Amino acid sequence: MHLGMVGLGRMGANMRDRLVAGGHTVTGYDRDPGLSDVAGLADLVAALERPRHVWVMVPAGAATRFTIDELAELLAPDDLVVDGGNSRWTDDAGHARRLGEAGVRYLDCGVSGGVWGAENGYGLMVGGDEVDVARMMPVFDVLRPAGPRDRGFVHAGGVGAGHYAKMVHNGIEYGLMQAYAEGYELLEASGVVEDVAGVFRAWSSGTVVRSWLLDLLVRALEEDPGLEQVTGAVQDSGEGRWSVEEAVANAVPAPVISAALFARFGSRQTDSPAMKAVAALRGQFGGHAVGRPSDH
Repeated sequence: MHLGMVGLGRMGANMRDRLVAGGHTVTGYDRDPGLSDVAGLADLVAALERPRHVWVMVPAGAATRFTIDELAELLAPDDLVVDGGNSRWTDDAGHARRLGEAGVRYLDCGVSGGVWGAENGYGLMVGGDEVDVARMMPVFDVLRPAGPRDRGFVHAGGVGAGHYAKMVHNGIEYGLMQAYAEGYELLEASGVVEDVAGVFRAWSSGTVVRSWLLDLLVRALEEDPGLEQVTGAVQDSGEGRWSVEEAVANAVPAPVISAALFARFGSRQTDSPAMKAVAALRGQFGGHAVGRPSDH
């Protein structure tokens, strides 16, 4: 298949490499001329055979909407667009409707695998019509990990289902990462365990907490045993927030995902206003010592 790829950042470029290695032809467009094969979206569309297939890998929100709007003007009936970025699932209906006005088909695809996906394959969660999914299976089969199709690929449902599944996936990821992080801090603080990195390395085989995320933590500790080369401020991409909002909307208790999200918020505060208030209250009702800025 000849595929157009919009967005050649780390994920997009790696996906292109995997697709080319798998026998597909990929023409890519990126705002960075040094990465792009063509000068613009119009040139990308002109380079593809009909019916055209275009995979969008740009940041969620305005950038994706702008790209979808422009493609709706350039593509023709029976062409197909896949949004493989981290769009909010509620945006997918609008994307499908906008493209549908021009007769263009639409799939949303949650993609997991990070920078390792080029080598190991990507977990794919797809939403849209079954006919369109079948049409894109040659591409999905190259991108997903080797092995049975249902290990690394799912047609999750109609339009929006792919990005919804990816949103929940990332919410779970927040909770897993936070649990490993808290375990790391506890081991370090105990004074009992002398080889913290070794403990995590031992856990990576044969235990119930083994996982790829744990393997990555072991790798990080091997490269930087005291994690001195990183700061503790952690950003959130949006999908953790959306997961918590969906939990509230559906009255689903999600204390772990919620706590992991709020921990990220706290990590960005060098001097937490909330904890200042707690300290002040302890001083007021119990006469407990309150630290002053000059103490630090």
